[in-house]
Formats: sequence, C-alpha cells, structure tokens
Amino acid sequence: MTPFLFIIILLAVWRVTHLIQAEDGPFDLIYKLRKLAGNGFFGQLMDCFYCCSVWVALPAGLWFGQGWLLKILLWLAFSGGAILLERATGKIESAKN
Repeated sequence: MTPFLFIIILLAVWRVTHLIQAEDGPFDLIYKLRKLAGNGFFGQLMDCFYCCSVWVALPAGLWFGQGWLLKILLWLAFSGGAILLERATGKIESAKN
C-alpha cells in the first residue's frame, strides 16, 4: 500500500464517520436513521465518533490488508487516524461510559 492510498482511505474513513456521527446527511437521511436507531446499541454507536470510526474502518482494513495481521493493523490505524483528524479539525465529545 502506498502512502498516498493510505491517506486517501484514511480521509474516506474520517468523512464517512463524520457524516454518520455529526451530520444530518443529504435529505436528512442520516438524521432519520439516527432517530430510527433511538437510544439502543445502534443509536449509541452513531452518536460516538470513537465507536463509529471502529466500524467504518473495519471494511477498509479488511479490504486493503494482505494477511490477517496487516488487516487488523490497518483497521486500527484507519480508526485511530480518523480520530486524530477529528480531534485536529473539530470538537469531539468524550466517549460515553
């Protein structure tokens, strides 16, 4: 994987995570999904940037990694990178306990 591809994937993971966690989306689709999810597991997942980034990064890590170790490392790196980008560019709420 080239550094350029890593950065592009990292930006995509951040963008999708930010869309799900902090935006209403086009035509308020994300807002409606968040409202439909309520306060259950999926609703809480959509409200926490940390949690959401883990699950958004998972398919990217699995797709681009070669071998299980690299898949797991990329999964965690994409999630961690998205969290760092969010902290650098915006206000992030602390994880709920």
